[in-house]
Amino acid sequence: MEVTWGFALLGTVVNSAAIVAGGVLGLFLGNRIPEKMKVLVMEGVSLAVLVIGIKMALEAQNILVVVLSVVLGGIAGEWIGIDAWLRRTGAWLEQRAAKSESGISRAFVFGTLLYCVGAMAVNGALESGLLGRHDTLYVKAVLDGVIAVSAAATMGIGITLSAVPVMIYQGGIALAAGTLQPFLGPEVVTELSGVGGLLIVAIGLNLLELKEIRVANFLPAFIVVLIWTGILPNLFF
Repeated sequence: MEVTWGFALLGTVVNSAAIVAGGVLGLFLGNRIPEKMKVLVMEGVSLAVLVIGIKMALEAQNILVVVLSVVLGGIAGEWIGIDAWLRRTGAWLEQRAAKSESGISRAFVFGTLLYCVGAMAVNGALESGLLGRHDTLYVKAVLDGVIAVSAAATMGIGITLSAVPVMIYQGGIALAAGTLQPFLGPEVVTELSGVGGLLIVAIGLNLLELKEIRVANFLPAFIVVLIWTGILPNLFF
């Protein structure tokens, strides 16, 4: 299925709308939502993330390609230091937010950091553009919306404004990935889905705090799959 620009942005639009909706709800409700209820919702969504990831991973036709792509991509990501770079970026944004005298500015930077700096945002946006699938961003929308309720209740309207950088950041990744989609064969899309599924499983494990996996370092696995199944066969066969 060819992914149009509008369809590639669908997951990001839903994600941004959930942040705004959650933020507005938080402004009205304040801190009246029980903490146990928030934890329960987060656990339920985390389990759904695992199911989605497993389902996508099982779609792979060549498990060897998926496994080696994840391993090689992880080695490349570790060497480049993607996860470390994201953590440093997050720390820098936190320092800037702490120095800000404006409550709105502080909440805006906090929300941007929370919603953009992470593997789920990148992985979900890549899936939207490359595969035309928005499962990850839909789940992220639920998570972000729930977080926005409590964050807006304590930090104010600046949380809702962070939906703008989310739209620009994730939308930009989705559109950039979407430019490649028309050139991908069905076998490439299938293996990309398998790799994406494994990374989603890793995200689910992180959300449940069962195991801390540096998922961002595995993002180059998408590039390995594209080269292995999309470029190399055309060069040698």
